[in-house]
Amino acid sequence: MNVLVLNCGSSSVKFQIIETDLDLIESNSDKRLASGVLERIGSQSLITLQAEGKQKVKQAAALRDHRAAIDFILRWIISPESKIEKINSLADIHAVGHRVVHGAEKFTKSVLIDDSVIEGIEDCIELAPLHNPANVKGIRVARELLGSGIPQVAVFDTAFHSTMPETSYLYAIPYQLYRRYKIRRYGFHGTSHRYVAYRYRQLLKLEYEKTNIITIHLGNGCSACAIKNGSSVDTSMGMTPLEGLVMGTRSGDIDPSITYFIHHKEGLSFDELGVMFNKQSGLLGVSGLTNDMRELLDEETEHQDRRARLAIDMFCLRVKKYIGAYLAELGGSDALVFTGGIGENSAIIRERICNGLEWFGLQIDKEKNSKLVGGKEGEISLENSKLKAYVIPTNEELLIARDTVRTVKNVPRRW
Repeated sequence: MNVLVLNCGSSSVKFQIIETDLDLIESNSDKRLASGVLERIGSQSLITLQAEGKQKVKQAAALRDHRAAIDFILRWIISPESKIEKINSLADIHAVGHRVVHGAEKFTKSVLIDDSVIEGIEDCIELAPLHNPANVKGIRVARELLGSGIPQVAVFDTAFHSTMPETSYLYAIPYQLYRRYKIRRYGFHGTSHRYVAYRYRQLLKLEYEKTNIITIHLGNGCSACAIKNGSSVDTSMGMTPLEGLVMGTRSGDIDPSITYFIHHKEGLSFDELGVMFNKQSGLLGVSGLTNDMRELLDEETEHQDRRARLAIDMFCLRVKKYIGAYLAELGGSDALVFTGGIGENSAIIRERICNGLEWFGLQIDKEKNSKLVGGKEGEISLENSKLKAYVIPTNEELLIARDTVRTVKNVPRRW
């Protein structure tokens, strides 16, 4: 099957076409045929397209909305210019997999999309007002443009964390608020945590139930996940992606009373506070410079910028705190697994996070660590390290494509 994977953001659409099927999944022989990203939808959009094995094509076009963006993608896919292997017409797209950020308690696994599923995703909009509306737009447009004959599947970021126990997902607030409004921790980055846990099992030839690790997704958004016997039992993001680790522009954990203090002192509305904590905080807010870790590391090295160093140190310390907490919660762990843009590519950040964890039996091999960047995977700990550490690049699109195949063919999955 050729699966079109769509990831619709508020002003962007990312896509991949992946050739996969049950036998290809089993042999790990799936193949990406094309990929691309359309940014700044609603104005003069920036477009990057690439058929596998061909040069990237960059251009600009006026795309007024998600319908125009997805229509542009479909026209490019079947155009003579794209030259995508095994794709000659839209009939060569056999299914569509959609990334959906929030499934709440309604969706604990990937599902075949019908009208009732769309209504269910819309019911979750109040829990993810920045993400789910765009996800729904992408689903509706794809159904309109491709027709009802092509099956479409929703894959939820929150689904992997649905195995968390009450003690992990409930907040210590009046219980009736959970009953009335489902206020609880849901967790995000589930497709990423789930994928790297799967790859870890492959590398070590482990059974699902013997997977006891802490996965650490570090990018502009960051989260940690405690995985016991193959299942998520705790994660750092909460009811929204704001909770947990220090991120590019998100604050992560704060004292809730700070919101009221700033509200009274600065006269900011709660909507304005939401913008501040989500888009003006984190690495950007502390450094006053940028949310890009690479730029902060350069500033620290070249100019000894104090606030750049402070932002980096806070970032690493928060990750370290969650590692310690999850090691205690799990009763120990076999490995830490780093993934995400920073986790995969910044050896120095991985080293700074791991420094001081020798008490837990972690010993980093600096030479191995320095070489594992740019999409490489492998172990970065010493051979005699009791607690192991790995770098595993995430591949959420592949997981979405595989889930789409399994869901369409009604085959249960274990990961």
